[in-house]
Parts: sequence; C-alpha cells; structure tokens
Amino acid sequence: MTAPETADPARTPAAHYPVVIVGGGINGAGLFRDLCLQGVDCLLCEADDFCAGASAGPSRLIHGGIKYLETGEFRLVAQSTLERNLLLKNAPHYVTPIETVLPIPSWFGGILPSAIRFFGGKAKLKDRGVLITKLGLEMFDFFGRHHRGMPRHSVTLRDATRKTFPDIATWVAGTATYYDARITHAERLGLELLLDGMAAQPGSRALNHMAVSGQTDGALAFTDRITGAVHRVTADVVVNAAGAWIDKAGAALGLATRYIGGNKGSHLVVDNPRLLAALDGKMIYFGASDGRVALLYPFMGKVLIGSTDIPVSDADEVFCSDEERDYMLGTVREVFPGIPLDAAQVIYTYCGVRPLPRAEGLDPGAVSRDHSIRTDTLPGSAVPVHALIGGKWTTFRGFAAEAADRVLKDLGRARRRSTELEPIGGGRDFPKTEAERRALLVRLTGIGVSEPRAKTLLGRYGTRALAVAEWCVLRQDTPLATLPDYGRAELGFILAHEQVGRLADLLFRRTDIALSGRLTPAVTEEAAGIAREALGWSEERCRDEEARVARTAATRHGLAARFDTAVPHGAAEPARQHASP
Repeated sequence: MTAPETADPARTPAAHYPVVIVGGGINGAGLFRDLCLQGVDCLLCEADDFCAGASAGPSRLIHGGIKYLETGEFRLVAQSTLERNLLLKNAPHYVTPIETVLPIPSWFGGILPSAIRFFGGKAKLKDRGVLITKLGLEMFDFFGRHHRGMPRHSVTLRDATRKTFPDIATWVAGTATYYDARITHAERLGLELLLDGMAAQPGSRALNHMAVSGQTDGALAFTDRITGAVHRVTADVVVNAAGAWIDKAGAALGLATRYIGGNKGSHLVVDNPRLLAALDGKMIYFGASDGRVALLYPFMGKVLIGSTDIPVSDADEVFCSDEERDYMLGTVREVFPGIPLDAAQVIYTYCGVRPLPRAEGLDPGAVSRDHSIRTDTLPGSAVPVHALIGGKWTTFRGFAAEAADRVLKDLGRARRRSTELEPIGGGRDFPKTEAERRALLVRLTGIGVSEPRAKTLLGRYGTRALAVAEWCVLRQDTPLATLPDYGRAELGFILAHEQVGRLADLLFRRTDIALSGRLTPAVTEEAAGIAREALGWSEERCRDEEARVARTAATRHGLAARFDTAVPHGAAEPARQHASP
C-alpha cells in the first residue's frame, strides 16, 4: 500500500527493524530503552501519545506493594521494594520519598481474614489491627532492605496520633508510619526513557500517533493517525506492549487472543486547603469501610485521592463517573469526617485501565498485579510476538529486563549492559546533597535565568533544565500571559524536542498544566499559538487542536463546565483501536 502524499519524512520509519514494539506506555518505553542500550535497533509505535493510557492514570506512587503481602505475593513485594529503591536513585528528579501513614482501628482486627487471604482463600479485610499491621511492616522492611535509602516503620498510638492529625476520625486507635515513594510527573519519565533510548541507539525510532493497522505476509502496517500515511515494516521480533489494548493490537496482527481483563482506576485532584494542611505532608493509606484500599496525599499544592477498581470491557470508553467521584470523596470523609469536602472542590479527574490478566469470576482486587509474557507467532511467518501482560510503574525496569532478555535470546544476542543502576533522563548527575544542588542552581543562573526560575526548571526537568535554560535565554523567554510560571520559549523547547504531535500531548503530558488543574480555554488558545509558531501549524489546525483539547478535558477529566462543552462521555478523541485502515 502506498503512503499518501501527506507522509511526514520525520515520522517515516525504515523498512525493517530487528524489533518492533507496539505500544508506548511504560512497559513499551522501558523495553525500548533496555534494548537500545544493548545496541538493538528498535521501532516503537504508539497509537496515541506516549504514556497516554494506563501509564497516565496511576496513583502516581512508586510503591513497594505492601498490600501484596496479604495475598502472599512475596516475589512481587521483593521486586517492588527493590525497584522502588532503584528508582529513587535513578530518577530522583521525579521519584521522591513519601511518608505514609496507615490509620489503625483496633489491636487485634484482621488476623483471621489476613490468614485466609494469605493462604489463597477469599475474605474481606475491613479491619487491619495493630498486630497484623506491625507484622506486615516488619516483613515489608525486610523485603525492602536492598539499596534501602529510607527509614524503617514505626507505630504511634492514639494520643500521639491526635497531636499530628487533630482532624482524624475518632475510630483511629493509632497509626503506623512507613516510607514509600511517589512520582511527580510519570508521563515525562516515560518520555525520557524513549529519548534516552534514541540517544543511545540512533538507529532506533519511537513514534507516537502511529497505530498498527494490519499485517500481510509478515509485514506490519502502521497508520499515522495525524497524516493518514500508511507504512509497512518487517521485524525479526514483535513485542505487543499495548496494555489494555493488547487483544485489539493482536487482532490487527491477525492473532485471536484473550489475554487482558482490565480494571479501571479513577482518581481525583481536589482543591481543599484544610484537607491539604491536615495531611501534614504525608500520605494516608487506609482500608475503606467496604474493604478497598484508599489513599490521599499532597499533590502539586492540591490533594490527590484514589482510587476505584472496576472491571471494564472497552478501554476506549473509560472516564471517572460521578458515582466514582462521590465514592472516593466518601472514603476521605471516613478518615477526616470534620473537614467539609464536596464535588465542587474537584478540579481534575483522570482514569486509566490497568492491563491485568483475564481472570473470569475473580473479585477485581484479587486479580494479581504481577506481570507475565505470552508468546505467539505472527501469522504467515516465523516471527515471534511477545505480549507483555500486567506490569506497573514501580516494576517497569525489572519487567523490561525480563522481556529484553527474551528478545535478545530470539535474536541470538547477549546482554551487554545492566539497567539496574542506569540513570533516567534528568536524573543523570542529579544533585545528591544540598551543596550539589546549590552548585547546579549557580550553573543555571550563570546561563542567565533568575534563581526562582532556575529552581522551577530544575523541579520540572531535572538536569535537563540546563538545556531548557540555554534554549530559553537565547530566545529571550517571556511568561505566558495566562500561566506566568511557564515561558513561551520553554513550551517552544518542548515542542521542538519532545515529539509533540497534538496540542493535548503538550498540555496533558509534557507539562503539568492540566494535571495540576490549571487548564483553561485561554491557556489552550495561547499554547496553540505557540505551537503554530514552533511547528508551522495553520490557523485551521490550531482551532482543530483546541477543540480536541476541549473535548478531552470535558469528557475525560471532569472539566465540562470550565470548557462549556456539552458533549457525551466518551466523545473525546477517536478510539485508538488497532484495526485495518
């Protein structure tokens, strides 16, 4: 099939790659970087934007998986705590420790149901008492001993708890405190994996808005969802890393698989200064009255609340419903009943579908969060197709290493480099001490930015802030009229260097503008104008991009009133379905 004249040379892949990866979420991005570091040319194609699916919908925690102790998944806890500790070292610009508090309702509650669940039985766990919590945290600290960089757990009884949390509910008999980690901007970390991969292996390409749309005689067809161009590519190995869309991508490849049975998880970003103050900088991680685990913690000056766990059949049609919003607000009231909290304080919602293995009849919370690899053969050829099932942000590096080793074996090549202590993006040479941080800020101010601006750029981009600052100073950066803490040249740098295909890529993922609840029609219009200058978009293209952002904001993120957009849920962007063109 011949590509239309609209084909963009910058988005045209080569005819053959040793490895083609379908899907640019965290699983695909992690594998891409790993294989590039082994000297393998790879093509990664993502039907939407990089890290736009489940990878943009997590609780934004890099956690050791303490809840997996209840189901006896010790291997997963051991891997999760190790990978958490490694990410604190490898990506310190985005992954930071967070003090986590477990409200405890009793001394002896939960012993029997915990034992039943531990041995594989079914039991609702609504009361995790002091004894069972203490035992679990002892095990958690033991599993997290390798590369440890955070304190061990502690237990605080009722009176001391009330001194720290005067607004906490009266049913709380005490609290246990341990340390986990959070990721401030997951989408950017995923992007950095791809940028690092392409820098390490210039023959590799990562393309967004490029959907697999069929295959004939071993040649894969990819359709550019921006230009309409169709490209044919052959590969020695294919990896299906399409997450919740694995079965749809498999169908486009001619495979009839039923690997995925995803659950959606929704989250809220809430503007409630009293609740934010009550958290005292900590995360509250607790069992709600229905037995589900809930959480809330400070996030970009607001409060992040999560989450739900609901089986879904179509990952293209998910959004945070009003019922889910009310449920999550209700769980917070269980812990802080005296703090007024209502739907009007919700400034942003988001939702993702966890690509869990299909498990008919199981309670959503009982489905394993572990990962696995399933292998098929591309019809009409001997090309292996490896499907990456499950996975999560915390363990992506370990999963990628397992998948890379499988692919390297297929190619008859040996691993030449470990990623265990490989820095990611702006985490490379990131300051470890206050003196080193001061020295880096001096370098940034020496380029020509003010100290407050240097701190902002360092927080957003890690050591990549040096390149951003140089670009901005050369172009005499000026603040956005609608959002002064971002610069016009700063957005121009992102547009020029970070594969922005749609305006939504810039506003929802490359920056925290939407995620922090600050996206407005005025911000959207100003950003579109900057994109027009940087990317040569026409006025018509800009208006179309603004309309797409408005629809996505309204239907996917609870911003219909702000954007005055009366469209039904699910009408944001065309489905990313992988199907024949």
